[in-house]
Amino acid sequence: MAGKPKELYLGFGLIIGFVIVLVLFFLPLYNGKNGLDYLDNLYNCISKGSAYYIPKVKKDVSKFTGNQVGVTLKMADRKQAEQTASLFKSAGAETVLAESTLTVKGDLGRILGAALDDADAMYRNDGKQVSGKYGYEERRVLYNWWKAFQEMDKDLGKQKNFKEAKAVTLVQQKALEASYNYYQIEPQSIGDRWGTVIFSLFFYVVYTLWYGFAILFMFEGWGLQLGH
Repeated sequence: MAGKPKELYLGFGLIIGFVIVLVLFFLPLYNGKNGLDYLDNLYNCISKGSAYYIPKVKKDVSKFTGNQVGVTLKMADRKQAEQTASLFKSAGAETVLAESTLTVKGDLGRILGAALDDADAMYRNDGKQVSGKYGYEERRVLYNWWKAFQEMDKDLGKQKNFKEAKAVTLVQQKALEASYNYYQIEPQSIGDRWGTVIFSLFFYVVYTLWYGFAILFMFEGWGLQLGH
């Protein structure tokens, strides 16, 4: 028996409205996408527009030009090692392949610069430039750079070349990871989409409160009370 029928019906009405909006949100009504995909893409575009660190990273690592390094990289398999060897060769480095292990000797500045050039092309969504340069899929190119730099960081650390290792990690995190994750996403300024952004944040707050009040009114309608 409902203690407060008015509050109970109001709570049920709010829940029904909440579910209707939820269903509409997950229908492909927004340029062929559901609301979640649309907003996810929107915020990815906005975040990409403010995550372009490559020019600064290039400046930071330019001081390593002429710095000769020698590292041993343990790749996942021979195929990846062969693919990765072509990356270092493009930077003028000497490579020796033994099964899945790659030994590299070369100019650290040139190696970092080659990786940054590929990351920059991918950030601009010019994957054809990267795949055409090495002869295989562009995402794989960036992943191989990332994996190689992960191994370089380990080996340089063992050699106690910590400044060099830090530069490698900087390129890996600020350039390679960002370019890989944002590939094929078009950057946008938040100033161009401020209306949609404000509406989405307002909707999130209202929708959360909507559900909370629906549950509150339903419990009150049933005669339940919270106390302490």
